[in-house]
Amino acid sequence: MTAIKARPLTADAFAPFGDVLQAVGKPDKIINNGFCGRYHDRARLDFGPDGRAGISVFKAEPRALPYTLDLLERHPDGAQAFIPMSLDAYLVIVAEDANGTPANIRAFIAGPGQGINYHRNTWHGVLTPLSAPGLFAVVDRIGETPNLEEYQLPTPLTITQ
Repeated sequence: MTAIKARPLTADAFAPFGDVLQAVGKPDKIINNGFCGRYHDRARLDFGPDGRAGISVFKAEPRALPYTLDLLERHPDGAQAFIPMSLDAYLVIVAEDANGTPANIRAFIAGPGQGINYHRNTWHGVLTPLSAPGLFAVVDRIGETPNLEEYQLPTPLTITQ
């Protein structure tokens, strides 16, 4: 089984696949009488012509490293943002598209205070918290048309730390 080493999640490394949501550096605006920094418009949300934004809450079972990766998915009609509701690390897996199949798979470990937004049509792993409670707010496309493609890897990969 081939192994992929998960790296720390950074905005630059993740940029081809989506946006890292975090409050680092200087805020774009100071609001609420000086008591709150606003990090403005940090995700490219795209829900296609027939979709709308929805907010759901996901609760996923924690997994452990090394992790066996056998399934990737993508959402052709909409972006999907995951915002952790706890300060726990989770695994983020993404891949390039090669004529309709995932290629060049990469893995990241999102740290405390980091959310992510997968751009529309980006291959990614399933929600993979590394500890309980595995609770996330998810902003994604709500619509009548199907918006999920799954790809079962012919040979599973191992993700290590």
